[in-house]
Amino acid sequence: MEDLKGKIALVTGASTGIGAAVAKAYAARGMRVAVHYNASARQARAVVDAIAAAGGEAFALQGDVRDTEAIRRMVQEASARWGGIDVLVNNAGSLVKRVPIAEFDDALFDEVMHLNARSVLAFCRDVVPLMRTQGRGGSIINVSSVAARHGGGPGASLYAGAKGFVSTATRGLAKELAPDGIRVNAVAPGVIQTPFHDQFSTPQMLESFKATIPMARIGEPDDCVGAFLYLASEQLSGYVTGQ
Repeated sequence: MEDLKGKIALVTGASTGIGAAVAKAYAARGMRVAVHYNASARQARAVVDAIAAAGGEAFALQGDVRDTEAIRRMVQEASARWGGIDVLVNNAGSLVKRVPIAEFDDALFDEVMHLNARSVLAFCRDVVPLMRTQGRGGSIINVSSVAARHGGGPGASLYAGAKGFVSTATRGLAKELAPDGIRVNAVAPGVIQTPFHDQFSTPQMLESFKATIPMARIGEPDDCVGAFLYLASEQLSGYVTGQ
């Protein structure tokens, strides 16, 4: 993956979990990484420090992905830092809370959709013109979920629906942006041990999830990074889009 050296990546939700693992993996291959966070300043700083200690380049970028103006500012800051963006990883998102369908309200619907669906398109809206201007193509990697395929666990229908939106929008964007040399793909993680499940899943739920996994274990963030490295690399996945 020599072609990754010098590329510039913006990874949203990169202070913990899968995002943090991806940011570190990118930096270890010579990429320069904007590490986005919203409230987890200490964790984001730890990611940046770990990258710097290993000889990589990164900086922390704060903003609420539910805020359109914040997204625009973050894209501008990331681009100005090193002169562009080559890889956008739309990883930020949250289940918010588990709620049976008879109990959700409009405010929860809006928050789940803003966090997991609208933010993805908003980042793309601001990054795509930049990639076009750069004239060197680019890779957009959205984060969907296994929930987009099987509907999610108990009380997660809204989240699953939002991730289903991400999966479908990925395919549409791939067709739209192919003429610009911009590839758009999605990674759909299974059950990965991150702060997400620390917050939203009980030990009993995790055990029931594990029982459905052929490898008989819950995944770790590092189990996911290979897919993100592959999709960022033009050398490895230059003929892959809409997947």
